[in-house]
Amino acid sequence: MRRKILAVVALVVVVLAVWQWELLSYGINQGLWQWRIVRDARPIAECLADPTFPDSLKAKLRLIPAIRQFAIDSLGLHDTENYQAVYDQKGKEILWVVMACEPFALRAKEWTFPVVGSVPYKGYFEKPKAEHERDQLMAAGYDVSIRNPGGWSTLGWFNDPILTGMLSRDEGDLASLIIHEMVHATLWVPDSVDFNENLASFIGDTAAYFFLRSHFGEHSPEYRAYLEDDQDYRKYSRHVIRGTRQLDSLYRTFSPIDSVAVKRQKKQELIHEIISTMDTLSLYDKPKRTSRFLKKLPNNTYFISFLYYQSRQSQFGEILERQFNGNIRAMIQHYRERYPQ
Repeated sequence: MRRKILAVVALVVVVLAVWQWELLSYGINQGLWQWRIVRDARPIAECLADPTFPDSLKAKLRLIPAIRQFAIDSLGLHDTENYQAVYDQKGKEILWVVMACEPFALRAKEWTFPVVGSVPYKGYFEKPKAEHERDQLMAAGYDVSIRNPGGWSTLGWFNDPILTGMLSRDEGDLASLIIHEMVHATLWVPDSVDFNENLASFIGDTAAYFFLRSHFGEHSPEYRAYLEDDQDYRKYSRHVIRGTRQLDSLYRTFSPIDSVAVKRQKKQELIHEIISTMDTLSLYDKPKRTSRFLKKLPNNTYFISFLYYQSRQSQFGEILERQFNGNIRAMIQHYRERYPQ
């Protein structure tokens, strides 16, 4: 009897492995790459003592423990082993994230993974594999994009290292990124990417002000630089989100009898209008925000990414003031209790 039970269990495992082989092989490959990065990361103290490690990066590196401690002490985020070691990217990108969206509807393709649930992106540590995924999705008719994220969270599965690419960021942007990823390691609701990413973006962007004020002072160059950049990005995000709603309205007018050529023309005309009217925004650094689309217009993946990361910032801001009287720590604690890990 025992042999029969073991045989049945073995058969089930084999069937599941064959059925989900693509997901299983993807997960193993990603895990191995993540392990290699963690293995090759060096402690912060070792990098600071290394005379070959650039002095320009050491100042930012010294800042990260302070950001971590602020996030733990002042925000109540989890105290993990994350961001205590450094992985040298050697000036190269190490992660490529693929997003796909229907061409005439703001509906993203989703991939489902254990623990995290369904997400509208798929990461690769090997560029050719990301490009292969992109090409397959484009052949299937999707709008597709590949981007290099500034950082990522493994939700506690690994000790996420500092990437040397992070150290090129301004102090406020660096603080926002570290806090954003620490929020993910503290709170993640499966199948709720919109909530997870918007909340992490809101807390990271908002808490960075408090960190800079406490560490450098409200009248410091670091605080001023972040304020200008963040306010620019908020204005820019609101503009893109308004454009996203315009696109959504346009797509809803399309009927089955409309030709693909007509749909594509109307779509491109509206996207061109959204991009060209960026010049009307009153920004501190206008060229930085608008010049990137001079050669190629974005597609639906660009617009839908703002829905996932930026569309609920005003809502969270109102919740922070109305329910928690501006206390971010209390807000985080509320969501931790509401969505226990």
